[in-house]
Amino acid sequence: MQEPNPSRIVVMTAGGTNPQVMINALAKHFPDLHVIEEQPESKGTLLRRRARRFGWFTAFGQLATMVASRLGKRFAARRTEEIIRDYGLSAASNGTIPVTHVPSINDPACLAAVTALKPRAVFTISCRILSPATLAAIPCPVINFHAGINPMYRGQMGGYWSLVEQDGGNFGATVHLVDNGIDTGGTLYEKRLKPSPRDSIATYPLLMTAACLDISVQALEDAIAGTLRPRQPQGPSSLRFPPPVWTWLYHGLTKRIW
Repeated sequence: MQEPNPSRIVVMTAGGTNPQVMINALAKHFPDLHVIEEQPESKGTLLRRRARRFGWFTAFGQLATMVASRLGKRFAARRTEEIIRDYGLSAASNGTIPVTHVPSINDPACLAAVTALKPRAVFTISCRILSPATLAAIPCPVINFHAGINPMYRGQMGGYWSLVEQDGGNFGATVHLVDNGIDTGGTLYEKRLKPSPRDSIATYPLLMTAACLDISVQALEDAIAGTLRPRQPQGPSSLRFPPPVWTWLYHGLTKRIW
């Protein structure tokens, strides 16, 4: 087996504004950066999986919140532009960064691309969970950007839940190694920050992405240097999901947490 490329980084994502901001920033630090972009998971597949876990009523409620969040991005456009401008970033597509399109990061085509590219590290952001088989076959560290502080706010919408639970001191993001669990791998770096009153579930992840570029870069530099130092985060562990739309409306109307 050939040795990994000493400075090549592969980013796995399903695309979107937040990942593009991250990709553009990483490309400035790692010129030999490649992107593997998967097709987003269909709403129907997501809904059926949630229904198996929570029942159809709650699953539809969670889907309604996700739809509301997407629609909310239109109303949050000014705040989105402000975050990107204040941090000196760009969300524009960069044609100089090579992109390989695959059906899923768990498809054999993805693993074939990683095998051919021989990266020093893989960085995941806003994509499916790697299957145990795919993860085991990747011969380099896999690092994830998670918009939440582990282990208390694993899963989705960690920033939102920290505010709802009056735990604003743990509003932040974690960069961690990927293992077979959901956001359970060893923490490499984490950062806490304070959102603006004008932020919401439509902008929390972007704010975290923009504010935590430095720890993402540092984790990848550590991977290239072979100096990764993961640690097991302390505290209660809780897997989070989007709130059903009635829960979201309740906290929005009573606590102004949207």
